[in-house]
Amino acid sequence: MGTGAYTSEHSGDVYQLACLEIRGGNRRAVYDAELPGLNAWISCRPLLPATSGGDLYYLSVCAQGSISRVTIADVAGHGEGVSGVAEHLRDALREHVDEWDQSALIRGLNDGLLKGAGHAKFATAFVLSHYAATGEMLFTNAGHLPPLWYRARAGQWTFMEDLTPYSKDLADLPLGMIPGTDYRQTAVQLGDGDIVLLYTDGLSEAEDGEGEQLGLGRLLELTAALPTNSPAAAGQALLNAVARHRGGAPASDDETVVALRRHPVVPHRDL
Repeated sequence: MGTGAYTSEHSGDVYQLACLEIRGGNRRAVYDAELPGLNAWISCRPLLPATSGGDLYYLSVCAQGSISRVTIADVAGHGEGVSGVAEHLRDALREHVDEWDQSALIRGLNDGLLKGAGHAKFATAFVLSHYAATGEMLFTNAGHLPPLWYRARAGQWTFMEDLTPYSKDLADLPLGMIPGTDYRQTAVQLGDGDIVLLYTDGLSEAEDGEGEQLGLGRLLELTAALPTNSPAAAGQALLNAVARHRGGAPASDDETVVALRRHPVVPHRDL
């Protein structure tokens, strides 16, 4: 895709996930969604002319509608390999849909790729769970790019990373590399108005006409100009900024963004 801004392709309707529903995939899509305690915006753009690519995303709601799970993955492979990973990922999410702890889910994903889910060699993934009542978020990063996190109270953007000093050498490797790999879980507190932008390397590795990649450092710099009033505004503006970096150079990879914004949960009152 050349210069200029991306244009919105969704109808403006907001998709509301039902309990135990799993929604997503790797096909071209742009839409708003509502999860318990979160407003979401999804843009999945496989590299043209394809209508499906190696980027995967999934949304789910569980535990009587109190916990949301969001997963984004980048599969090293195409066609049948991506389909195999997508099927395995859906099955694993469905099996663990009511579990706040993500460790069994991540181990299952890793073991599945090692046993040959499709013909993919490996995949990076970022998995998060959000508890609507408190705003707590539990996340695991399996070799994926760190999400961008806007902390509304501080008015600042940063990367969402696990900075624990007790990390192990084998922790957080891409899925499907080494059996028995341990994946850390990190808990953070989202405040009202906080935004989390999950994305794939089609954004961070976007190249301009001289072949220079954008890189994570400059991607973070771009966030200073992003609107924060809605996940759609933030996600769309980020894609537009990446397109401006490319200038006249076409996209060379799939580009997927899942934007989330925390909103306060109003408790039900008994009549």
